[in-house]
Amino acid sequence: MREIKAQDIKEAVSRLSQEANYNLPEDVVDAIRKAREREEASRAQKVLDTILQNAEFASQNKLALCQDTGTAVLFLELGQDVHIQGDLHQALLEGVSHGYKTGFLRSSMVRQPFSSRKNTGDNTPPVVHTDIVPGDKLKITVMPKGGGCENMSRLAILKPGEGRKGVIDFVLRTIEESGGNPCPPVILGVGIGGTAEYVMTLAKRSLLRKVGQHNPDPEVMELENELLERVNATGIGPQAWGGRTTALAVNVETYPAHITALPVGVNVQCHSARFKTAEL
Repeated sequence: MREIKAQDIKEAVSRLSQEANYNLPEDVVDAIRKAREREEASRAQKVLDTILQNAEFASQNKLALCQDTGTAVLFLELGQDVHIQGDLHQALLEGVSHGYKTGFLRSSMVRQPFSSRKNTGDNTPPVVHTDIVPGDKLKITVMPKGGGCENMSRLAILKPGEGRKGVIDFVLRTIEESGGNPCPPVILGVGIGGTAEYVMTLAKRSLLRKVGQHNPDPEVMELENELLERVNATGIGPQAWGGRTTALAVNVETYPAHITALPVGVNVQCHSARFKTAEL
């Protein structure tokens, strides 16, 4: 049994919270550069140039890529041979609080969301997804998820007979209704199967893939490619100013479903597709 101190977890989460907000992953930067090369519309080119300049400035000056530094979504892969010395939940809470305060990142979380909506003051609590996995390591991923894109995410429980076409129609309807709200070019996470709550987790988890990394299942990969082509054919374009690049990628994850249902979840990620990972 391997011991991991809660204090080490707190420090890791604090650091990751800041690094994720300051640095756009290189695969996303590369995808935006390639999109810029393909774009023909001058307004779309200008938007993509601005996004690239912003990413460079934020990284060099340790400033937030976007004023919306998001809900702190944490993904944990906790080895079954790990023992946490201390309170894991408290360590995660304090890590987010410390990271957002010392990193001068906006606090966006409010308590009692249907009434008083009082700001918690330190962007806590985080939303935490935990998987128990083999081994003696703890892998932590911090994904700051902005409100503009998260608010455009959608869930549908389709009839099984709607099948592949129903999935495609729902994804396209979601992106068309979103327009410029999620700050395109976006990355779309699509979950198919499972249950209502699990399919949305599938969709969000798929956003942790690098741009261009496809699902290994050939049938699912084909669906990803068709969805990306169809989404970009909408012409919404960067920041909804028109153009060829509405999405940089569509990532699909699937899970077996009940015979009576076809759950589909779409989680929309803005062009600030931010996350950072560390392993303890």
